[in-house]
This record gives sequence, C-alpha cells and structure tokens, in this order.
Amino acid sequence: MTTDPDLGLSEARSLVTGAGRIVALTGAGISTDSGIPDFRGPQGLWTRDPAAEQMSNLQAYRGSREVRERTWQARLVHPGWDAVPNAAHYALERLSPTHIVTQNIDRLHQKAGSPPERVLELHGTMFESVCLSCDDHRDMRATLERVRAGETDPPCQVCGGILKSATVSFGQHLDQNLLRAARAAVSESDLLLVAGSSLSVQPAASLVSVASRAGAAVVICNGSETPYDAMATVVVRGPLGDTLPALISPLANPRN
Repeated sequence: MTTDPDLGLSEARSLVTGAGRIVALTGAGISTDSGIPDFRGPQGLWTRDPAAEQMSNLQAYRGSREVRERTWQARLVHPGWDAVPNAAHYALERLSPTHIVTQNIDRLHQKAGSPPERVLELHGTMFESVCLSCDDHRDMRATLERVRAGETDPPCQVCGGILKSATVSFGQHLDQNLLRAARAAVSESDLLLVAGSSLSVQPAASLVSVASRAGAAVVICNGSETPYDAMATVVVRGPLGDTLPALISPLANPRN
C-alpha cells in the first residue's frame, strides 16, 4: 500500500488509466466543499450536536413525536436544498465510472452531470418522503410545504402512517436490489475508487472487501484514515476538492 501523497497520486493515476471498469464509492467527504457537513468529522453534524444522531435512528424516530418534529424542522433547512456540486463531483463526472455507488442523499453527482442510471443511491435520497406503513412515496418538497403550513409531524395522506425522508436510517434495511447491484458492479470492476467515505458504515464499507476478493485495485481518497486503508492498493490523503481533481484532471484520455 502506497501512502506518500505524491507517489500515491502518481500510482493512482496509473491504476485509473489502466482500468477498464471503474466503480466509485462516495461518502459525505465529497460533499463537504458544497456546504453539506459530514457526520463524524471535527465539524461533523453529530460531533457538534450528539443529540442529532437520534434523528437518524429509526427506533427513536418511530417512538418519539418530539424527535420527528425536530427532524422535520431540520429537513426544512438542510443545506442540500441549495447545494451545488464542487470540484470533486465534476472530476468524478469527467472520469465517467461504470457506476457511482454513493452513501450520500444529496444527488450532487446527478447535478454534476453523472448519468442517473449509473448512480446507485445506497442510502436513499432526501428529495422524497416515504410512509413507514404503506410505502407511499411523495416529493419531499410537497411534504415540507405541509410542515411550513403548520403540520409539525405530517402523517401519510394515504394511510395516516408516519412519514420520513426516503433515506436509510440506523436500524433500517437497505434496498436489497440496490445492494446486490452495487456488489455486482464492484465484483466486475477493475478498480474501486473510494472518495470521501470513512468506511465506518456497513454494508457500504464491505464493498472494499468485495473488490479485493475480485482482484480489483482499490484506491482510497479520504481526508482521514479508514478501517480499510490496509486493504487498499493506494491511499491518497487530503481534501477531496483537491485530491480528486489532482488525480483525474491530468489524465490524458478522459473516459467520457
């Protein structure tokens, strides 16, 4: 495993250039330059406000109207509504990987021009609301208009059940079809590029093991250490807004 920054970038470029099928796995670190805080970093949402983690816990959300009301107010002011892609998103769009498996809910990859059919939103999206009882999906903007109109905990308009964002909370199962698609894409790849993920949440983090078992190279670009660094072919440390453009922009033959 290479960890020297300059050597790491050089080796990573060589690996990317030689790879026929690249899959990217992205996490919160790729969107921090767009004004969306991560969760566990020094300025992360849960670092600054530990109680906010309850809003991402399905059991706490189901069991407490107070938690739900607080969560709806947080959704109104989520920075993702006004966020725009940053240099890292555009660099990844230029790379044009076979698939982008993202843990993010902000759809900034699609806003940057990555084809929606190539983006697997493993943890869902903030742009839809869903009923926990009947699975009715609605545009989140329409649901938030109900909150602005005075409904502090808006119920499902079909069955009266509890609504939440169409994101995966702790204690909630991932979409198994999406997970299978992500594992299949990684197992068929020549290179897995991890960008901005702490690799601390399963099963997304296990995709590194899937890539390694399949014989694919693994390049990890992140601002801090991850539990999977020892499994990587190359580790490139630094802010994603710097490292991804530095990795991808100099490539002689853009893949798109």
